[in-house]
Amino acid sequence: MKPFQFLAIVPCALMLIGPLVHNKLHPFILDMPFPLGWVTVWIVLTAATMAVVYAIDPANKGGDR
Repeated sequence: MKPFQFLAIVPCALMLIGPLVHNKLHPFILDMPFPLGWVTVWIVLTAATMAVVYAIDPANKGGDR
C-alpha cells in the first residue's frame, strides 16, 4: 500500500469515532441532529478524499489498454 492511499483510512475512522465521542442531539448540523449531520458531512468528505486519492494514484494515468 502506498503512503497516499492511507488517506482513505482517515475519513472512515473519523466518521465512526465522532458520534461515539459526541453522542448528543444538540448542536444541530445542517438542521439535523449531531450524529446524523456528522455522518452526512463525512460521507461527502470521504467522496472528496477518494477523488483526490484517485487523481494522485499513478496507476490511473496509463489510460485504457
